[in-house]
Amino acid sequence: MSSTDQPSLVSRPQPVGVFTLPAGYFLIPADSDLDEIRVGLCQGKLPSEFPAELSFYRLALDGDLEASMAAISGDDLVARANRFLLEPSRDELAVLLRESSDDPCMHAHIEMLGFVLGLALDPPDPSTTDGEFAAQCHAARATLALERGDTSTAIEELEAGAQAANEAGTALTGQILGQLANVQLDEGGTQRAGVTFQAAIDNLAGTDLVQSLAELHVSAGAMYQEMSESAPRLMQKAIDHYHSALALVTSKVSPETVAIANANLGLAYITMPMTQASDQLRVGVAIQSMRDALDFFTPENSKDRWSSTQLNLANALVYMPSKHQGENIAEAVGLYEGVLQHRDRHTDPAGRARVLANQGNALAHLGIFDDSKAKLHEARALFEELEQDEAVRSVRSVLDEIAREESKKRQSVQ
Repeated sequence: MSSTDQPSLVSRPQPVGVFTLPAGYFLIPADSDLDEIRVGLCQGKLPSEFPAELSFYRLALDGDLEASMAAISGDDLVARANRFLLEPSRDELAVLLRESSDDPCMHAHIEMLGFVLGLALDPPDPSTTDGEFAAQCHAARATLALERGDTSTAIEELEAGAQAANEAGTALTGQILGQLANVQLDEGGTQRAGVTFQAAIDNLAGTDLVQSLAELHVSAGAMYQEMSESAPRLMQKAIDHYHSALALVTSKVSPETVAIANANLGLAYITMPMTQASDQLRVGVAIQSMRDALDFFTPENSKDRWSSTQLNLANALVYMPSKHQGENIAEAVGLYEGVLQHRDRHTDPAGRARVLANQGNALAHLGIFDDSKAKLHEARALFEELEQDEAVRSVRSVLDEIAREESKKRQSVQ
């Protein structure tokens, strides 16, 4: 007998997995007055005002878990499962599992809570339930598969999860499809991932899950940006996704997502070919986007992203047409120096060499030849050790140009 053939304490569908923990695992009590809100939550839409009976849900979304716990009323199995989510214990898990043994949906949900809270080693079997509860089981099994490095099984589980989620509403489907797209991308299936990303975005469009939606846009944008190296036309798709993300969230709400979108957008703009004079405006937009990203990224919270964004900003400043080019290049020199403090010649010789070469070139533009030559000689030595012949030739070319400029100066003095 399937779970749908037996009466359950749980009104269906439930918004499990739609919102972030812990609210995303709360059950909405069975009450006809709450049905409209419950269905709306399944669609990823928050009510304009939560009724008193659901104040625990609102408080959890706001991060006030102590108040949320105090607001859960009743002693039925649903209320106790909700309290268990906030205050878990092995003893209570055993009691809840025993008391829910005749209710497949409730039993599967409590088993899932035990797994999510680290009190059980395995998630429940998806075949014991259906809909949103089965979808959660499949998603959890996908997580275990990924931990084992088994991406093919993870993909199968997430595909089954998305299919099961269709019974409950588009929001959970969109969340699971987003996970699926990222796993497909990790496996190298960019074409499949592109289709899945779009399906996830379509399912979450118009919901209040703006942070999840923005993250999907950023992930899709990063995928298309990487693909644009061999298919330049895809760069515009990447840019469109970044703009969509930035239109959804602010740095106050989602600082990291906004910073990644800005950093990637800045790089996208400066790497696009310039075919007309108005295209130079993109460089100014790129520089501002990267400055905005650096308001969040630091060597402490994201060393790699900070380093790459600061380096890209410095490169853009060097080549941006401007009446203040000298000031821009001087700023770039300082930015390169900051990056060098975190590019060690022993742990990252190639990265250090590239920064030194760029900084040496910028110093040459400023006519600071002695410092420029010192940076370029160190860069050349590192490139020679790494047997990067093309890079060696490029550095030598700059050194030769400096030598010619210095020769001209000496002749003019004579």
